[in-house]
Amino acid sequence: MRLRCSFSVFPSMLVAVLALLTGGRLMAQGDSQDKDKESSKSVGAFGESRRGDVPEGTMEMLTPDTDKAIQSGLAWLAHSQNADGSFGTGTYRGNIAVTSLAGLAFMSGGSSPSRGPHGAQIDKALSYVMENTSPSGFIAVASSSTHGPMYSHGFGTLLLAEAYGMTHRPEIREKLQKAVRLIIDTQNNEGGWRYQPVRRDADLSVTICQINALRAARNAGLYVPKETVDACIRYVKQSQNPDGGFRYMLQGGASAFPRSAAGVVALQSAGEYDNKEIREGISYLRQYMREIKLGSRYSHYYYGHYYAAQAMWIRGGEDWNEWFPAIRTELIHRQSPAGYWTDSICNEYGTAMALIILQIPNNYLPIFQR
Repeated sequence: MRLRCSFSVFPSMLVAVLALLTGGRLMAQGDSQDKDKESSKSVGAFGESRRGDVPEGTMEMLTPDTDKAIQSGLAWLAHSQNADGSFGTGTYRGNIAVTSLAGLAFMSGGSSPSRGPHGAQIDKALSYVMENTSPSGFIAVASSSTHGPMYSHGFGTLLLAEAYGMTHRPEIREKLQKAVRLIIDTQNNEGGWRYQPVRRDADLSVTICQINALRAARNAGLYVPKETVDACIRYVKQSQNPDGGFRYMLQGGASAFPRSAAGVVALQSAGEYDNKEIREGISYLRQYMREIKLGSRYSHYYYGHYYAAQAMWIRGGEDWNEWFPAIRTELIHRQSPAGYWTDSICNEYGTAMALIILQIPNNYLPIFQR
């Protein structure tokens, strides 16, 4: 697989990524139970990742205007970091999900903990997440968990997994193991997750956060039970409507763009790439190409496009080749002169999401790699 990476600036990250791609088993010292499971059952129950070269012409999609928008956004985001290492303002100040997404935005640009132009910002964000991981493994800040703390937990676990895969730091692994165990233990009987770390009910939006986090942890060498993955796949497939889109909960409801993008990525994260559900889900999402070109704004805009861009990137081919230039052009148009993207949650959230989308062609983060 060809990686777009600079040996002179990011050597440790390249080594970590190559290690991930050559077997997916970055073993570090952990408790004996996990090691026994990993040796007897392998490190995961997920289907194997789709692997291949970055498509021809992908780098040309990162035009000079795109690079200018990215650099301006990264500079604004770095400047907006709070003194305690967190990101977010207003009621979302110190929110774990926002902080984790900001860290992932810097990683998507090629930096890693302590390495690269934004290594310091990643270190501070990572420390904040680790400091707010409880002994039970729950990652949340009560005063900042505005829309359900399991969102924070899912994105926080994803950040820990990506950081551990790049660094092999035992202190990160310790927190990550506990966070992963909490996700596994709170999956409900339907196969999904909801706002609180209890097994009571589930919705598709929270579920994608958890399965993406579990996939990242598995990529970094941690064990995830087969039954957890299989139950999640069943839940997501049952959430699909006849039109190819996905409903919010199993009890019923209409399809919508954000949750349908999340549904496709949930299946892809579980290792399903070309089945009936994926094809119909992609077909549903493609209907929104017109909305992008018209500059339409709707609820959960950045959330939806964060997952839609992942879905199209992993899908590849013409689906990606048509989708990315459209959303790239629209995001550049939406950027403020100061470098940020505005969102009702907070500008740090909108900016982190936009930056992750624009930098997907870099192919740096293992969770997004094809």
